Amino acid sequence: MKYDICIIGGGFGGLICARQLAKAGRSVLLLERQQQLGGCIQSYQRHGMQYDTGLHYVGGLAEGQPLNQLFTELGLMELPWQRLDAEGFDHVTIGNQTYQFREGYDNFVEGMSDYFPKEKQALKRYVEMLQKAEQVTFNNQEEALKMMEVNAYEYLNELFKDPLLINVLSGTALKTELRRQSLPLYSFAHTTGSYIQSSWRLKGEGNLMVNKLADDIRAMGGTIRCKQEVEELIEQGGKITAVRCKNGEQYEANTFISDVHPAITFDWVKDSYVLKGMYRRRMKALENTFGIFTVSLKLKPDVLPYFNHNKYVYKKPNVWTFYEDVGGIGGVMVSCRVPEDDKKDAQQVDLLTPMPWTWCQPWKDTTIGHRGEEYLSMKERMANECIKLAERVIPGLSEMIAEQYTSTPLTYRDYTLTPEGSAYGVRKDCRSVMLTMLSPQTPIPNLLLTGQNLMLHGLEGVAMTAMNTTNIILK
Repeated sequence: MKYDICIIGGGFGGLICARQLAKAGRSVLLLERQQQLGGCIQSYQRHGMQYDTGLHYVGGLAEGQPLNQLFTELGLMELPWQRLDAEGFDHVTIGNQTYQFREGYDNFVEGMSDYFPKEKQALKRYVEMLQKAEQVTFNNQEEALKMMEVNAYEYLNELFKDPLLINVLSGTALKTELRRQSLPLYSFAHTTGSYIQSSWRLKGEGNLMVNKLADDIRAMGGTIRCKQEVEELIEQGGKITAVRCKNGEQYEANTFISDVHPAITFDWVKDSYVLKGMYRRRMKALENTFGIFTVSLKLKPDVLPYFNHNKYVYKKPNVWTFYEDVGGIGGVMVSCRVPEDDKKDAQQVDLLTPMPWTWCQPWKDTTIGHRGEEYLSMKERMANECIKLAERVIPGLSEMIAEQYTSTPLTYRDYTLTPEGSAYGVRKDCRSVMLTMLSPQTPIPNLLLTGQNLMLHGLEGVAMTAMNTTNIILK
């Protein structure tokens, strides 16, 4: 059978493309190399409990806000969402002081001005910038590109006089890679703005989202095949005609979409009449953002009340550089899973901290389950450091733990085929925007890209990118 569309990769972007194209009446085939769909939003099970990988909270889900419209279109607003505390959805602790982020732009300014009264006018200009970033995302790509050319760190230092305020405002940005020399203002604003509008957790595991999209795809006539690892995209006459998998299966389609990193995608095109060597080298040379080290904790019963906010904890006011320092973990995000069955006590807590690929180099040629004792010792040491830092805001956490599981960028690399286990895809650079921001369209006219490696990452960014990819096909 020849399909209208073949989508490679069952991450969030691939699932959205498959759903929307199947909804539009196209015959759709979705291929996933693993047994399980979902990419970085999937969950895994240990001893009967589900643990999330990359999904912890989302922003802008209230009625009239950006992600609400997208998720309504995708049927995801039907899932059980819980709104985080309006008077403090994020708590940022630097040293011994904690700062609470209030929901709503005006409320946010008032709350932050209580801590930094001399910066109130600058805070008003800051939220104006966040609102502008939201507007250009949906209405004006040229203005979005202009914001991509602005250095986020330089912008903040020009706007605010108090360096501590810059650290506080950046303290929730573990949802992106903070790099002083290159992070675009647009990327920074996208990472922070929608969460100020409203912040939400899913009541349940990330697989609720995955399964909803997959069920819709099948109900709309689409086909999903897992354990299909692609090894070649076959080009004839300047177009892709088929995909061949390692198990020998071959699938034909009129159009192909890759939800896989561009460097890997174009490696699959062995012989090409269209792809030039310069383009291939550019894709291979793309730098990737750092990965994340995660400690997933199952707690003993009735030891910690559930907290309906996120905690960000830093040893020092060096939020933009702490992951570059030697001498232990300097910053951690603490996320609490919404308890099941309306219980009041927390059952699971996740701790997350950046982990540059250089830290993984000694084991880069290993596979899951075969990395050796030194790797296990490294993970145990890092987990203990994360727990110790989290104890600044959750005293006695180490005594509350019943079970713990850890993952590194190597884990993400091997499960999701993400180069260097990158958490946020290709590194965007304000100094070379056109080289680091990728279009869904490629030199091969019937091969498109989607996912976090294009313009924006995160749930909202990937959803928007996927809708853009499908619109190119449906226009």
